[in-house]
Amino acid sequence: MEDVIGSERNIVKRSILCIFNPAMKLSLKDPNTGGDLLLLKGEQEFDRFFYGRDRGNKYFTIIWNYGDAQTVTIDGEQHSFLPQTVLPLMFNQSFQFENAIDMVAWQFNREFYCIVDHDKEVSCVGFLFGLGDNLFINLEPQDQQKLRLLLDVFIEEFNTSDHIRNEMLLVLLKRLIVNITKLARSKYIPEQKMQEDKFHIVRQFNLLVEGNYRKEHSVSYYAEQLNRSPKTLSNLFAIYNHKTPLQIIQERIIIEARRLLTYTSQSVKEVSYELGFEDAAYFSNFFKKHTTFSPVEYRNNKHILEPGK
Repeated sequence: MEDVIGSERNIVKRSILCIFNPAMKLSLKDPNTGGDLLLLKGEQEFDRFFYGRDRGNKYFTIIWNYGDAQTVTIDGEQHSFLPQTVLPLMFNQSFQFENAIDMVAWQFNREFYCIVDHDKEVSCVGFLFGLGDNLFINLEPQDQQKLRLLLDVFIEEFNTSDHIRNEMLLVLLKRLIVNITKLARSKYIPEQKMQEDKFHIVRQFNLLVEGNYRKEHSVSYYAEQLNRSPKTLSNLFAIYNHKTPLQIIQERIIIEARRLLTYTSQSVKEVSYELGFEDAAYFSNFFKKHTTFSPVEYRNNKHILEPGK
């Protein structure tokens, strides 16, 4: 039986590789709004360098690895990117792939579709995008088939010139986000324990942290914004996440500190001030506590990526 299943999987994999050749880069730009939507596949040079070359293009990205397992470097940290896995990334994340030719990627900016303004439609803000952690979402065979079909429709609409093309592509993008969000929730959240209203509070908390972590480092600030007590927030996060609200805030600060130390030439003092620390020494101790490195040690041990590399 295992041999049969393995054989079927190999057939599916070969068919996928056949479908996805050759390379393709499709794009749509709305001259009135500045909205961009891109679809890329098989692009060997596909990467992002937010703190340099790509800072002006604030693209949210959804990436599908349809090839073999490989390494993806996100904000200077290496991760394993398994076959048939989808990875959503924020506009301010930098990334490189070991083998980008095996990727399908959708990219869009807020001018094309603002996920914050239309959160009720897709319910992804603060979870799929803006959570802090990188979500690697495994696709079951039936999910792979749905995504292939959706990709085919995307390509068809990109290549259709009529007055409703923009509208059709927007509908398809929303469908893609909704589908990926559902898959992510089924993997990362115990649905039976997390009611919709509680899940919404968690997403609101993550979104507030994303917008305020440079100035506000206390749980009490975010609890007050949500009309909840710090204890209520802690109990809520304990339902599906081993991290406390304070850990989430602190980890978001560390993520940004790593980005700034890896991709910019800002001094440790400048980084500390940008992240809301009045005392650079206190920031250095905070950083070392969470990474085991001082900021200077971390910077000296990281390969600073150059724009376009």
